[in-house]
Amino acid sequence: MMENERIISLFQNLYDGDQWIDVTIKSTLATLTAEQAEARVLDNCNTIWEIVNHLIAWRIAVKERIRGNNIKTPGNNYIQKVVDTSKTAWAETLKKLDNSQRDWVQFLGNINETDLQKSYEPGQMTNYELIQGIIQHDAYHLGQIIIIAKQGKKNRNTVQ
Repeated sequence: MMENERIISLFQNLYDGDQWIDVTIKSTLATLTAEQAEARVLDNCNTIWEIVNHLIAWRIAVKERIRGNNIKTPGNNYIQKVVDTSKTAWAETLKKLDNSQRDWVQFLGNINETDLQKSYEPGQMTNYELIQGIIQHDAYHLGQIIIIAKQGKKNRNTVQ
């Protein structure tokens, strides 16, 4: 198996595969309503929806960096308040994440060993490190999403 195939496998399993951690991004988000996704369950915490948009934006930024574009991280770190919190908007957000996943898998399928070893100049990281970073980033935020969802459920049960 080539390295890009191993990376694709890791990326796919975390998103919607047979994960050894027993949860995936897609299956976790599929259980949430727009109302649950937009709820701010802790005052100093992002909403699930904000985190999903953050994931999408970082995936775009990292892919552009690998393509050689110098992308600066904005001051808000791609975290923005969600304005349209309708069911339709939540479905669109999930669709954007799905599209991002497909785009990344296709992109990774075209990466070769030489591409992986190239450096992204501002941070002196290799493309391989950037790709591993986006996988770790997704995993980190999956954990956050699960904790926020559990806290939201606890809050709803306490109110009732």
